[in-house]
Amino acid sequence: MDIQRFWRDALDLWGTLDQHPLLHAALGLIVLLLVSLLVGRLARFLILHSTRLLGRQQALRWLDDLRHNKVFHRLAQTTPSLVVQFGLKLVPELSTTTQHFLGNVALAVTLLFMTRALSCLLDALLDIYARTEHARTRSIKGYMQLAKMMLWIFAAIVIVATLIDRSPLLLLSGLGAMSAVLLLVYKDTLLSFVASVQLTSNDMLHVGDWIEMPQAGADGDVVDITLHTVKVQNFDKTIVSIPTWRLMSESFRNYRGMQQSGGRRIKRSLFIDAAGVRFLTQEEEQRLGQVRLLGDYLAGKRQELREWNEAQGHNAGLSANRRQLTNIGTFRAFALAYLKNHPNVHSNMTCMVRQMQTTAEGVPLEIYCFTTTTVWAEYERIQGDIFDYLLAVLPEFGLSLYQQPSGNDMRVGLAARPLPQTQPRSLDALSEA
Repeated sequence: MDIQRFWRDALDLWGTLDQHPLLHAALGLIVLLLVSLLVGRLARFLILHSTRLLGRQQALRWLDDLRHNKVFHRLAQTTPSLVVQFGLKLVPELSTTTQHFLGNVALAVTLLFMTRALSCLLDALLDIYARTEHARTRSIKGYMQLAKMMLWIFAAIVIVATLIDRSPLLLLSGLGAMSAVLLLVYKDTLLSFVASVQLTSNDMLHVGDWIEMPQAGADGDVVDITLHTVKVQNFDKTIVSIPTWRLMSESFRNYRGMQQSGGRRIKRSLFIDAAGVRFLTQEEEQRLGQVRLLGDYLAGKRQELREWNEAQGHNAGLSANRRQLTNIGTFRAFALAYLKNHPNVHSNMTCMVRQMQTTAEGVPLEIYCFTTTTVWAEYERIQGDIFDYLLAVLPEFGLSLYQQPSGNDMRVGLAARPLPQTQPRSLDALSEA
């Protein structure tokens, strides 16, 4: 009985609303808004719950990427505006002008959330691509950023055109007149996009490459490549952001080739004191002949020099006419044999010990070879071990490194050779002088 009375009263109240059209339309809009919110909640629950269940299958793991980037969440947010857009015709006492205006607003909201869903979809595609093998060598992050920028520009034009109830072509024609201003505003974006295309197409830069760009203060690994910047983490853990277009307009060094080759170059010189360079004596030749790395070299060299000197006849009596072994040449042969027998020196790459042009600091002997590893710490250890040994073995050949005299050397020299004592002159001699 109470239910029937309540229903009768409700119908009477609804009938009286015909006398108040504005109130009638407002209540209809409120009811439509509440229904749209409820339908939106229901759609969100059904979409998210179903995609969560489907994402558990191994073949549909990509649904987790879409859900993680809130693609389905953004799609569910379009439901209330769609309900309002198509439910405005059911609202009583609503004028055609108001219905058209609210329909345009609902359509603009729908377009906004659809654009956000597409933007999230691009992020999800980027995450899916990041798990592929191609992502290690080719980054598409710049392209995705450009696509998102173009998407939002296009969506903004369509949304504004919808709100003002004008054709998007009218706004696009206005943008054509502003092309010069747009080119000026987006100059860096356009330059960066062209640079990104060139870097990717020419395979010049990958994430993880070690690059060196002194003019930008960069010396480290590339950690991120975007449309506008390339982030480099230096070895001191600082981050340098380089505009992408600078990598095409300026030079930089990429160590990827060295890392892929499997060997890293050692190029360092020993500066030999020129005063110690001399011929070897017979005793030194016999002693050095017992060195395992020099046995074959000295035997072949003695035979070569003997034949050459015998061919000179009686002229070989003079030292200037006779070829002899030198300590620096023998050390150069020993250093080369040592490098070729070193387990951490690459045997299939260039390996030599060469004498450079003599300078004021001595005679440079350059060690040129490649290690079997490109790991920085291992490379420095191998290089240090090689030069530690070569420096320590120099005295065996009667050689020494050139070193500029220090203050302690001057004090030792003055102490070993005291200055002569001078007698003070008498006052008469000074006056006569």
